[in-house]
Amino acid sequence: MKKFGYQQSNADHTLFVKRRGMAVIALIVYVDDMVVTGNDPQELDALHRHLSEEFEMKDLGQLKYFLGIEVARSPQGIVLSQRKYVLDLLAETRMLDCKPSITPIEVNHKLGVYANQVPADKERYQRLVGRLIYLSHTRPDVAYAVSVVSQFMQAPSRDHMDAVHRILRYLKGSPGKGLLFAKRSHLDVAGYSDADWAGDQTTRRSTSGYFTFVGGNLVTWRSKKQKVAARSSAEAEFRGMAQGICELLWVRRVLRDLGVGSSKPMALYCDNEAAIAIAHNPVQHDRTKHVEVDRHFIKEKLDRRDVSLPFVKSSDQLADVLTKTVPSRDFSSSIDKLGMIDIYAPT
Repeated sequence: MKKFGYQQSNADHTLFVKRRGMAVIALIVYVDDMVVTGNDPQELDALHRHLSEEFEMKDLGQLKYFLGIEVARSPQGIVLSQRKYVLDLLAETRMLDCKPSITPIEVNHKLGVYANQVPADKERYQRLVGRLIYLSHTRPDVAYAVSVVSQFMQAPSRDHMDAVHRILRYLKGSPGKGLLFAKRSHLDVAGYSDADWAGDQTTRRSTSGYFTFVGGNLVTWRSKKQKVAARSSAEAEFRGMAQGICELLWVRRVLRDLGVGSSKPMALYCDNEAAIAIAHNPVQHDRTKHVEVDRHFIKEKLDRRDVSLPFVKSSDQLADVLTKTVPSRDFSSSIDKLGMIDIYAPT
């Protein structure tokens, strides 16, 4: 690809880009599968001929299915979903006729590692959770629940298996739900960051999560238990904010490789006013001395106007669904705001 004039992205080594004026051609590779897109038909034809000379390949036409992800197009935009993957998973587990659940995980769950817990089939548990982890590539609505059950892979209990089955029952209610990428008038980068302080029942570690958006469309997300226990909610929020900022910077690097850039600061919305105030204050605070590196990192990005940290009310904090359980009404509202739709649902 480099010999043919393409540049390999430093942000994502599977991405190759060729730019000429306003024309952009992008190619992304996964093992022996690839997706090619661009706005220059002549260059696309030349790339196809070049690849055909170098490799034995087949052009499958317009992208409809890639690595288990279904692609649907409409006047509103592009929808990515994994409906077939979900239905196959439900069939494999004999849960096609199960009663659907409104949410993927029980509110105020107490999942953890306890003495005298009844063990479950470890191999089956690991296989199911592995399938769910791949599904979460297009289903941010199950990201927190999958993050929780993935913590018990080494010694799963019946309670943990019940939690996996609840996720499957939730998927039964909306197997075709996916992400809508709508055409917008801007490509601003923004994110939401949150942390649930000491939420883990076993280790009392915090869970942090973030969403990132480009042009109002959700592009990346993550829900992950922090590596060490935080001594305060501000410390937990700082670690979550630092992870969110790193993700925003990565998204911006990918966009610049594609020839899309903006000088506007990227907004990372946070619902902790104390953490925001400390981030803007260069004075050392006792309650943040354990996250001094994160504090200086965040302050540096603020001073360079790479990011901004606007406050958002907790009721509007989308990242809540990545760090904790929320009531069904709040959960459904947040999922709708993420741009998740079900094009297969009856109207």
